[in-house]
Amino acid sequence: QVQLVESGGGSVQAGGSLRLSCAASGSTYRTYMGWFRQTPGKEREGVATIYTGSGSTTYADSVKGRFTISKDLAKNTLYLEMNNLKPEDTAMYYCAADFRTRRFLPLQSTEYNYWGQGTQVTVSS
Repeated sequence: QVQLVESGGGSVQAGGSLRLSCAASGSTYRTYMGWFRQTPGKEREGVATIYTGSGSTTYADSVKGRFTISKDLAKNTLYLEMNNLKPEDTAMYYCAADFRTRRFLPLQSTEYNYWGQGTQVTVSS
């Protein structure tokens, strides 16, 4: 098992930047990890995921070129660098992890078993 704690959320104006962090309680080597977001009344959507074994990443089309997911295995920490933020990026952002072996890098929230409590990101126009 692993515990995940997100930080770094806040309020910014459109065009601004934020960096989210997700601290894990144990080793996250060879782990599928990702950032997801959710707004009231909507399903949780994948933003960016990474396989920490190879460093492979995948992004939702809506954030490609603006967001970057990265990891620091020495610190057991996952990051999401968010640039050129838009009001539609406003959401609760969650960090997730899963240790099951698979042949693909999933962006679906149902593929992840461990979740943090979330951190709020609000982008004003």
